[in-house]
Amino acid sequence: MQHTKTDSDATSLTASSPPRSPPRRPVYYVQSPTHDDEKHITTISYHSTPALLSPTASPPRSYAGHHSRESSTTRFSGKVSSNDVALKRFAKPWDTQFNSIEEEALLDDDVSEKRIPRRCYVLGFVVCFLVLFFVFAGILYGAAKPQKPKLTLTSIAFERFMVQAGSDSTGVATDMVSMNSTVKFVFRNTATFFGLHVTSTPLELSFSQIAVGSGTMKKFYQSRKSQRLVTVSVIGDKIPMYGSGQLLKSSKGIPTAPVPLKLSFVVRSRGYVLGKLVKPKFFDRVECSVAFDPKKINVPMALKNNCKFL
Repeated sequence: MQHTKTDSDATSLTASSPPRSPPRRPVYYVQSPTHDDEKHITTISYHSTPALLSPTASPPRSYAGHHSRESSTTRFSGKVSSNDVALKRFAKPWDTQFNSIEEEALLDDDVSEKRIPRRCYVLGFVVCFLVLFFVFAGILYGAAKPQKPKLTLTSIAFERFMVQAGSDSTGVATDMVSMNSTVKFVFRNTATFFGLHVTSTPLELSFSQIAVGSGTMKKFYQSRKSQRLVTVSVIGDKIPMYGSGQLLKSSKGIPTAPVPLKLSFVVRSRGYVLGKLVKPKFFDRVECSVAFDPKKINVPMALKNNCKFL
């Protein structure tokens, strides 16, 4: 017997039927990051339909038909796809954060391994400073070496030259020579950026390899690009001549012929360019041929063309 559904029956049926879109329960996810940067996401619970927690939350009745099941399945599939996208979006920041932490840790390890101790910086600075300092000192030394001082012998004057008989300290009879003379020369410092400390060996006048007179020059300082006239007294008193005295012919103690003599000395000069670290040294060895003329007592004799520098 077929019954016709009334409006009241349809309304009661609609009111008693469960809703098509039941409320979804919250979804919980646990992420387990690993060192090999793989993404593992574990779903603890997921329900497309509400769990049977209360009598009112009953599953849909069978009268919904095949269409209801297909719609439910379609909704389930659609929700899974959207949730997968949400999971990926949720997991990406965590994955990026863990990757950043691991990269920062690796960078910190590299920096700690490549970090140079402070003592190495100090040692490197000292070595570089010393290298630059010695290079600079070498440059100064090379620039100062060609600036050699100039020495010019001007004149020699004999005040006295006498030959007389006598004996040495042991009582051996021999001819004795006594003489006084004055030697003058000009010392010029040609350097442009340093002064010179000048000394000299004793100036010697010799006859037949026997020194008949000597004199000492006082040491002095010569400033840059300047010059001075140096005067040295060469004196000899009763110098024994032994066999060489026979070559000296004299009358009343005065030689009757010119006496060949040799003047020799060494001028040493030293400059202090960079304190005592850069000290260029210069040596001038001088030899001059001199002839004593009895007729030219107290008369200066030029030495400019009679000297040579060794």
